[in-house]
Amino acid sequence: MDYKPVVVQRQPRAAAKHSPESRYWRRFKSPVFIKEHAPVTCVHFSPSRPHRYAVTASTRVQVYAPRTQKVVKTISRFKDVARSGHIRGDGKLVVAGDDTGLIQLFDMGTRAILRSMDDHKQPVHVTKFSPDNTSLLSCSDDATVRLFDIPSQSCVSVFRGHGDYVRSGLVSSSNPSLVLSGSYDGTVRLFDSRTGEAEMVMQCKAPVEDVLLFPSGGLALSASGPVLRVWDLVAGGRCVRALSNHQKTITSLVFNGDCSRVLSGGLDQMVKVYDVATYRVVHSMRYPAPVLSLALSPDDTHLAAGMSDGSFSIRRRQPKASEGAEEDKRREALRSGAYEYFLGGEMERIGERRIKVKVAPQPKVVEGEVKIRQEKKRKPKLYDAMLKKFQYGAALDAVLQNQPPTVVFSLIQELVQRDGLRAALASRDDVFLEPVLRLLLKHVADPRFSDAVCDVAAIVLDIYRPVIGQSPLVDRLLRSLHRKVEAELKFQCELRQLQGALDMLIASAALSS
Repeated sequence: MDYKPVVVQRQPRAAAKHSPESRYWRRFKSPVFIKEHAPVTCVHFSPSRPHRYAVTASTRVQVYAPRTQKVVKTISRFKDVARSGHIRGDGKLVVAGDDTGLIQLFDMGTRAILRSMDDHKQPVHVTKFSPDNTSLLSCSDDATVRLFDIPSQSCVSVFRGHGDYVRSGLVSSSNPSLVLSGSYDGTVRLFDSRTGEAEMVMQCKAPVEDVLLFPSGGLALSASGPVLRVWDLVAGGRCVRALSNHQKTITSLVFNGDCSRVLSGGLDQMVKVYDVATYRVVHSMRYPAPVLSLALSPDDTHLAAGMSDGSFSIRRRQPKASEGAEEDKRREALRSGAYEYFLGGEMERIGERRIKVKVAPQPKVVEGEVKIRQEKKRKPKLYDAMLKKFQYGAALDAVLQNQPPTVVFSLIQELVQRDGLRAALASRDDVFLEPVLRLLLKHVADPRFSDAVCDVAAIVLDIYRPVIGQSPLVDRLLRSLHRKVEAELKFQCELRQLQGALDMLIASAALSS
């Protein structure tokens, strides 16, 4: 009996469709890898703009600018390995501990040591500011957790009870008297600074690497081994969820901007994103080495990860222009122009219902009547609007963005007339000072703008003279400006010599004639 072979044609597999959640996290792309000399043990974003971030590795803490990914500050005044570099809420102070047990508080601008606390005798792995920015929290390998008062430089509370290294801790944002800590003894403890005792003790089955506390204060998260646990503090510290999505130890936990997602990084080289409503993994990212530290910027545009091989990765998400704009536009329309908004026949969501509003009929024009058309008012430029509000710094930033030089220097002359040029140039970091210096560098030799360039350069040097030498970017631009000014002066001297020679020739020709 003969059998005929049956040819089976394989159907092409349909392209996998990513969920909206996955597409959102996939927009964190174009990672920049920076190599450090030792494992990156901590990354922390400044809560205030421009959201600089501190990277702790080896015996130094480096502060990076998020836009350029370049080092703007380097703090290396440590006797041993530095730990847990954190930036205060206003972005003006940096705190860090080291393996000698010393805690140091630095000024962000001058890098000067403002405070030093040596109460711990073992390595300090956690140093954080309290939500009110007046206290410091520290967790040490001496199994204690301490609270320090920054103005008096004194220890105001010592929390004991852990039986091993304390490697994680934080102060509650809803109640500054509560301190949550996790230890290698496998417990998570909730301390109250008013009593000095542990009000709750939550048992884990492995050393606790990191803890988080929801802003409401009702739930807490802990990472112990490969398990992420959710604790209900209102119910007395009861474990309500235990999630085992990692293959190896979870080392870092972080919230996104609105605390609707939790990101976890682990030694399995994975970063997983959880939805806090269901605690399901909605996205995963793989890294080239075990992840030791993880941080997400407050505006959800930069994702940073430090790894055990000394590499440091920063991914950037370009926010859409429409993000958040539709909701703001809707609220503004309902607040200031609701009548015109509803006459447009738009669909407006109220609660869970949708209401269709009919367009009001327009009146007919009777013969003999004249209909006057109302001309639309021209929308003023952004820098004009800022000038009207006396926001001189914002007006200067707005005009520096893709405006011709005639417009830029016209606004500078207006600021001079208003005596507001110094205010517009003051209080800038190197990121916001860069476009001003590039403007001067570009037009310093242009005779149309030379007077204005000299005025701006004199004010910039007068304001930022004490901090020259602290930013490589600003120093490079100032050196370029200095070289260009010297070249222009040399050129002017040559022109004067040429003018003198021509005058002599013309005079001799006139005498001979």
